[in-house]
Amino acid sequence: MNTINRRTFVKLMAGGSGVLAAAYSGISVAKSGPSARVIVVGGGFGGSSCAKYLHKFDPNLDITLIEPAKQFVTCPFSNAVIGGMRDLKTISHSYTAHTKRGSKVIHATVNSIDPVTKKVSLSNGQMLAYDRLVLSPGIDFRWDAVEGMTAADTKTIPHAWQGGTQTTLLRKQIMAIPNGGVFIIAPPGNPFRCPPGPYERVSLVAHYLKQHKPKSKILILDAKAKFSKQPLFMQGWEKLYPGMIEWVGGDAGGRIERVNVARRVLYTETGDKHKGEVVNFIPPQKAGKIAHTAGLTNNDGWCPVDQRTFESKVHADIHIIGDASVAGKMPKSGFAANSQGKVCAAAIVASIHNIKMPDPSYVNTCYSLVSPNYGISVAAVYRYTKDKGIFKVKGSGGVSPKDANTDFRALEARYAEGWYDSITSDAFS
Repeated sequence: MNTINRRTFVKLMAGGSGVLAAAYSGISVAKSGPSARVIVVGGGFGGSSCAKYLHKFDPNLDITLIEPAKQFVTCPFSNAVIGGMRDLKTISHSYTAHTKRGSKVIHATVNSIDPVTKKVSLSNGQMLAYDRLVLSPGIDFRWDAVEGMTAADTKTIPHAWQGGTQTTLLRKQIMAIPNGGVFIIAPPGNPFRCPPGPYERVSLVAHYLKQHKPKSKILILDAKAKFSKQPLFMQGWEKLYPGMIEWVGGDAGGRIERVNVARRVLYTETGDKHKGEVVNFIPPQKAGKIAHTAGLTNNDGWCPVDQRTFESKVHADIHIIGDASVAGKMPKSGFAANSQGKVCAAAIVASIHNIKMPDPSYVNTCYSLVSPNYGISVAAVYRYTKDKGIFKVKGSGGVSPKDANTDFRALEARYAEGWYDSITSDAFS
């Protein structure tokens, strides 16, 4: 079998997106059959992007994507659904593009992984062999850290931190809140998926309540002493929703100690209790279940990886990307997972063809809506060195200016829509 030469590979990886990806035309691989079997588990931003770019970098790979759901419902823009500005179908994406490219898509759950024989066992009874395995399992919740609440209780107190039925449930609860009712949201401590997400949710729920239930209040009981883009969010709340939103930080009594699900009451570690007509408790988080089943996690519940290639530090030939991985200074976000998926694909193809991969760089951009016409953003570029792992490049990116005018905020809201269309197209088409 012929291999890609290093010059072609470096040229291939050099363009687009600020990562080792995107400029994938001109690849030269012999049409002599599959070069390796790669299984990708998890069809979110990380897994779907990785499967796509594996094919782009080496069309001869035998690629199988395993994902239980037939459509992926994104967490980005799910807050717009909860706030009544979008329908769930507008944030739902299929896997037809993968099958059109020739990759196999299996809608099942991985029950177990054998890293010695390199096989995965599926819920549909199949046993599949791999040469390389990529896990993008997302998050699971640490119910053992929450007194009085279990996974079953999310039918009453939703977390809505995984897109789909939980998104719809919380939307229905918000729409049914009485005028003058209280919406309580309790974000977890770091690290967790989408650090600005709870505060965008507060914003878009406030937008709905201001229009339809103007006497209602929002209480944020936060496990953290500060949060992502805090000055920008608070400035927007003061301007758009004066007197409606109260934030209580972890050092001031915001940390939750116990939950009474039936009464929708949260008890803080300072002894206070708070009752809401709607309670959105977002539990502490850890890597998705299969990562734990396969023994790929550390004591904190996340997956240590070689941050250059995302290969597991526990088992060889298994790569872990997205929220589940310990990715240095990168946040746990859809854009970060997309970026990591491309780098992981590059690393796998480079290894298969015995090419030294250049040191990667990564990017993350996050837009948040404070209202439909009021956007804020944060962006950063990340690089890798052997000594530092993945670190933020000093002076790269930044956040929206605090005192921007109305036109600037409206423009960023439009950019947010474009950002969503761009990243979902990149991952799912």
